[in-house]
Amino acid sequence: MTIVVILVFFTLALLGMPLAFALGLASLGGLLAGGIELSVLPQRMMHAVDSFPLMAIPLFMLAGELMVRAGIMKRMIHFANALVGRVHGGLAHVAIVAGMMLAAVSGAAVASASALGSTLVPAMRKTYDDGYSSAVVASAANLGAIIPPSNAMIVYALMAGSAVSVGGLFMAGVVPGILLTLGFMTVASVLSVKRGFKLTGDAFSFRTAAIEAWRALPVLAMPVVVVGGIVGGVFTPTEGAGIAVAYAVIVGFCVTRELKISDLAPALFQAAIGAAMVGALIAFAAGVTFLFTIDMVPAAMAEFLQGVSDNPTVFLVLVMSLLIVVGMFIESNAAYIMLVPLFAPVAGTFGIDPLLFGFLFVFNLVIGMMTPPVGVVLFVMSGITRVKMAALIRNVWPYVAVQYAVLILCLIFPGIVTWLPRALVPTLMYGTVCTNGGKSVTADGRWAWEFWSAKK
Repeated sequence: MTIVVILVFFTLALLGMPLAFALGLASLGGLLAGGIELSVLPQRMMHAVDSFPLMAIPLFMLAGELMVRAGIMKRMIHFANALVGRVHGGLAHVAIVAGMMLAAVSGAAVASASALGSTLVPAMRKTYDDGYSSAVVASAANLGAIIPPSNAMIVYALMAGSAVSVGGLFMAGVVPGILLTLGFMTVASVLSVKRGFKLTGDAFSFRTAAIEAWRALPVLAMPVVVVGGIVGGVFTPTEGAGIAVAYAVIVGFCVTRELKISDLAPALFQAAIGAAMVGALIAFAAGVTFLFTIDMVPAAMAEFLQGVSDNPTVFLVLVMSLLIVVGMFIESNAAYIMLVPLFAPVAGTFGIDPLLFGFLFVFNLVIGMMTPPVGVVLFVMSGITRVKMAALIRNVWPYVAVQYAVLILCLIFPGIVTWLPRALVPTLMYGTVCTNGGKSVTADGRWAWEFWSAKK
C-alpha cells in the first residue's frame, strides 16, 4: 500500500495537481491496493479536522488580516524607522524589524510577505535595486513562521500529538528568531555598503523612538497578551487565537480607527481561503497517515535508522538533510502532515528532546519556503513586486545562508532552542506532564496553570 501511495502522489504532484487532491487520490489508491473499504477515507478525514486546537489557525489568520487592515503597518514602520536611525541599509533594516513585529501578529510567512511587499518595496525601490529590495522583504516575511504565534508550529504540534506543546514550540522560536533578525540586518548592511547604496533614515533620537514606541504599544502588546497567556496556561492556543481576533477588532476600531465594517467581510474571506488550504491538506493526508500506520512504516523507519546508527546526532543530521531536499519540492504544510507522524515517534526512540526536534523540523521546512523550485515566499514576492524569479533567487541566497547557519547553531547548541521554554514555564514544554487531582495536566490547558501556580 505504501508504495502505491508514494507512486500515485508523486506522479500527480509532478503533473501539477494541487497537493491536497494528490494526497486524497493517493489515499484512495492505497485503500484500493490494500483491499480496504473506501468509506474509511471520509471517516479519517473528518477525524483529522475535528480538532479544537486546529481552530487556532483560521483565527490567527483572521487576526493578522484585521491588524493589517487596521493600519498597523504604518505604526510598525514608523517605530522600526525610529529604532534603526541613519545607517547603511537603513530601509532594509526597517523592513526586517517591521517583519519581526508583523510576525508576532500574523503567524504566517505568506501573509507577512503580502503585507510587507505591498507596503515597503515601493519605498525601498527609490534607494535600492529591485532584487535587493525584494530579497530583504522576502527574508523578513519568513520570520512569520518562526516568531510566535506561528501557524506552522500549530500544525506540527497537531500532527505530533501529545509529544510536544504549542506553547513550548512558540517559546522555542523566540531566541532563533532574534538571531535570524540580527543576521538578516548584518547581511543587509554588508550588501548595502558593497553595492554603494546611500545612507537612509534620520539620526537616532530617544525622544522620537519613545513617541513611536508609545504609538505602536497597542500593536506590540498583542503578542505579549496572546502568547504570554498561552505559555502561562491561562488559555489554550485556540482561545488565545480568539482573544487575538477580539484584540485586533478593538485596536482597529478604537485605537488606529482605520478598520471599517466593510473590511470585515474581505478579512473573513482571506482567512477562510488560507484556513481551507491547510484544512484540505490535513484532511486528505489523514488517509495517507492511516495507511502508513497500517503498513508499520514508522516502526520500519525507526528500525532502519537505528541500524544505520544509534547516535541521536547522526539521526538528526540525516533527517535535517532529508528535509532540506523535501523543502525544495514540497509545500511545507504538506510536508508536516506527511512526515511528522513518521519522524516524531522515531526521534523519541533515539531519546531526542521533542521540543528540539519539533523546532528543527519546522525551521528546516520554513527555510524551504525560500528555496526553489517550490519557494512559496519567493513566488509571492515575485508576484507582488514583478521581479523576475531568477533575479530574486540571485539576491536572496545570502539570507538563506543565514537561516541555514542559525539552523546549524541550533543543532550544535540545543540550548538556543530549549533554554527559554525551560526557563519560563517548564510544565508547558511537553504534552501530558502529570496529574492534578485526577485531571491531566496538559501543555495547552488551564490545569497546567493551576499546577504551576500551586507548585510555586
